[in-house]
Amino acid sequence: MSTALQPSSQPRLATHVRLGFDRARKRYMLQVPEAVTVLNLTGAAVLHLCDGRRTVAEIVAELRDRYDRVADDDVADFLARLVAKRWVELDDD
Repeated sequence: MSTALQPSSQPRLATHVRLGFDRARKRYMLQVPEAVTVLNLTGAAVLHLCDGRRTVAEIVAELRDRYDRVADDDVADFLARLVAKRWVELDDD
């Protein structure tokens, strides 16, 4: 497992993190022990693709198929922040 985010890195949620949906508020939430972070739709879309099989480059490509504008740097920065918090882990081949 690596801590440096590369286009070939395969991000996945850490085992202690859950991606959930609050039906009452109609919002996605990232649940970690003793904390909840409310996500916007873009953040949720990124994290839904973080399955440990797709690479960062594949995630960006899939998001580009769905949305008009997706910046590699924005996705990488978002994931890097979550890696720094240990909410996302990276597998590298």
